Amino acid sequence: MTTLTNRRSPIDSAVATTRGDDGTTGLLFGGERIGKDDPRAEAYGTIDEAVAALGMARANLGAKRRIGTLPAGLGGLAQLILRIQRELFVVGAELATNPDAWDRLEDGRTRVSEAMVADVERDLVELERHLDMPREFVVPGETPTSAALELARTILRRAERRAVALQREGLIPGPNLIPYLNRLADLVWVLARAAERAESRAATPARKPGAANRRETRT
Repeated sequence: MTTLTNRRSPIDSAVATTRGDDGTTGLLFGGERIGKDDPRAEAYGTIDEAVAALGMARANLGAKRRIGTLPAGLGGLAQLILRIQRELFVVGAELATNPDAWDRLEDGRTRVSEAMVADVERDLVELERHLDMPREFVVPGETPTSAALELARTILRRAERRAVALQREGLIPGPNLIPYLNRLADLVWVLARAAERAESRAATPARKPGAANRRETRT
């Protein structure tokens, strides 16, 4: 039996290399290629999704600024979101490194540092001081900015779950990546509440009016 091989010639593109046409992808610092459905690719791909969702929130803030409708309380939010997006590239780099290259990782550049975790914790505590936090689960959708932040939060939680699975297999090189994702998802949830407050909106409770209240449990 003759086996037909579908080989495509390289194309003149700065983006498409065709090397992934076999279903594999390369990792940071080179080394053995992995399948695009590898748990590591799934993890850092999920981080990429979170970066994009945060970009939706930042783009909405930019649009408000351009047309002069940005509330004063949201003045610094775009810069904070941008910082988080850039930090998530550090998370992605750590997840996308083969174990034989872990010794080449650098804290704060290609590996999550303890300082990154501390910065997120500081921002979280500072924001909570100025907010009346909901005492139960909330339904996203009060404002475009808060909805985009909630979308990013859920994606971050999925990334955290993927990272926990990798840690169980000994595939997380540093001790700070999972704590960072855990704290960051909490921070993004609080940012969504801050965004609502800045536009004089309140989070919609998950229970209908009159239903028994229940404090939301966060991890």
